[in-house]
Order: sequence, then structure tokens, then C-alpha cells
Amino acid sequence: MTPALSAYTGFMRIPFLALLLASTAALAVAADPGAFSGKWQVSQSIAGNENTQTCTFAQNGNDLSGSCGSEQGTIQISGKVDDKKVTWSFKTEYNGSPLTVSYAGTIDAQNKITGTVTVEEFSVSGDFSAIQAK
Repeated sequence: MTPALSAYTGFMRIPFLALLLASTAALAVAADPGAFSGKWQVSQSIAGNENTQTCTFAQNGNDLSGSCGSEQGTIQISGKVDDKKVTWSFKTEYNGSPLTVSYAGTIDAQNKITGTVTVEEFSVSGDFSAIQAK
């Protein structure tokens, strides 16, 4: 190989390596398997009723599982994660009537989730925010 060809080949490796490193870093960020895993303090306001609960989430790929505890006890949740968006729901009772409570939110750079919460059977909704417990 001539010195000129060797220098050209070496020069071409730099952009290729930079592209390879950049794409690897992007995949590592996109594939963060546990951004939602851990304990969260969830504060919500639905139709004038405010409530705070502690939830423990376990993220496995796009699936979310875990539990939320409040003064009524501990309830199992299930949900989905799509990049920075998260949804979860649980079934419970109110005065003997079944309820489905559904959350849809987005996580921001400070690890705070904000979004809407809906109680399907009563057709009411409100807002919620969640911060990750340290």
C-alpha cells in the first residue's frame, strides 16, 4: 500500500469510528431499560379530589408492572412504556363499585412524570405528577 493510500484509509476510519460511536451512544440512550423503575410519589387531582400515593414500578423493556399503595391498601398496576411516554392502570373498588383508574404521562429531563388520570366508570379525569423517590 502506498503512503498516500494508507493516509487516505486512516483518514476515512475517523468519520466511520465517530459514526459508529455516535450510533452506539444513541442506541444505549433509546434502550434504557429502567427509566421508570423504582419508587415514585404520585400526586393526583381528579374532580376536586386530591390524593398522593407511593408506587413502585418495574420496567422490563416496554412492559411496566408494580404496585401503588394508598390509604385503601396496595394495588397491582400494569402498563406500557414507549420512549418517554408511560401508561399504567389498575382496578379497584369505590363503595362496592368496580373502578378502572388509568394514567398517561411523559417523563421529562428531571425524572418527573406529568400527565392525565382518568376514572373510566365515572367519566372523570384530572392531572397527575410523579417524582422519583430518592
